[in-house]
Amino acid sequence: MTASGELLAAMVGIASVNPRGGPVTGAGAGPGLGEAAVARYVRDWLGARGVRAELREVLPGRPNVVATVPGRDPRVVLLESHLDTVETGGMTIDPFAGTIRDGRLYGRGACDAKGPLAAFMLAVAELAAGDPPPFGVVLAGVVDEEHAYQGVLGLIRDLADASVVGAIVGEPTGLVPATAHKGCVRYTVRTLGEAGHSSRPDEAVNAVTLMARVIDHIGGAAPGVPPHPLLGPATRCVTRVRGGEGPNTVPGRCEIDIDRRTLPSEDPLQVWKRDREELVALIPGRVEVDEPFTVDYALDTPATSPVPAALCRALAAAGRPASVQGMPFGTDASKLARAGIPSVVFGPGSIADAHSADESVALADVDVAARLVTETVRSLSGGPA
Repeated sequence: MTASGELLAAMVGIASVNPRGGPVTGAGAGPGLGEAAVARYVRDWLGARGVRAELREVLPGRPNVVATVPGRDPRVVLLESHLDTVETGGMTIDPFAGTIRDGRLYGRGACDAKGPLAAFMLAVAELAAGDPPPFGVVLAGVVDEEHAYQGVLGLIRDLADASVVGAIVGEPTGLVPATAHKGCVRYTVRTLGEAGHSSRPDEAVNAVTLMARVIDHIGGAAPGVPPHPLLGPATRCVTRVRGGEGPNTVPGRCEIDIDRRTLPSEDPLQVWKRDREELVALIPGRVEVDEPFTVDYALDTPATSPVPAALCRALAAAGRPASVQGMPFGTDASKLARAGIPSVVFGPGSIADAHSADESVALADVDVAARLVTETVRSLSGGPA
């Protein structure tokens, strides 16, 4: 087994399903019990290779793991990926077996995002074994990316006194550098009818029928914002519907959840306010729009920033596509960028495999990603501190 295969199989074998705000008990090694066990594994693996690493608790029983390789310049480059995974329900493979078949490793988190994290760990071990890199390197494996982003927010607090020249955020991008991705705002819309007996529907107001008008409107009214050159148009869609009390009752209320993907030119909260005004006016007195339950910002890092530019040079030198692209999904990178850390998203694997029933990643791509990240860090040149 290759070094990348051994490392990734071990990490996939440690369940780190995000508990999504629920309590964490035990050692954190079971489904839904958090990321502590895999964080300890990352710490110990790096420590055995001479890299100083420590656990920093962010949520009860849920620590980030942060490692440091000193450089010639006191400024640092950040390599960040997440430790948590989504749930395993519906998977057609053993989610924690780490089976290798035809050069691919299978299991929950293989692609999103333990594959990118393994590439970063291999790169950091290589950098620590050689001459000091131009800048210091901080490797962070963070918790809670799949739910409420508390891991990256804790990391930002820890880095408040550091001078960070830029970050590579590990996600499955198909080894393409992504300097832009969409943000989102998610909220619940409710229609208020008047419940009644289904034998006398004319004496009631059917909330589901009202909601059908709302859903039809959402499907036909595109967000009125110019498209982004890397991301295309903003989008809005219904993701969940809840309504009805029984087969013989006209429903008095119905709810939907809306996922609105925002562009870098948009503020998610302002988008929500405009949507609320629009939908409330659609059926006056019959529509409520709740406060958002998810707010996340878009990413739009200049391709000329030092770390994305160095990554593109490394890709070009390796004969690989080196043009920056945009991604439709959200990542920790937007939180880092809002904290003043120019960030690029990069890693092995395809987003089409993330969260899938037979999630996997090509081990050769993990190895390529490790080499490219190593070369990116080594090729960075610093100006005056």
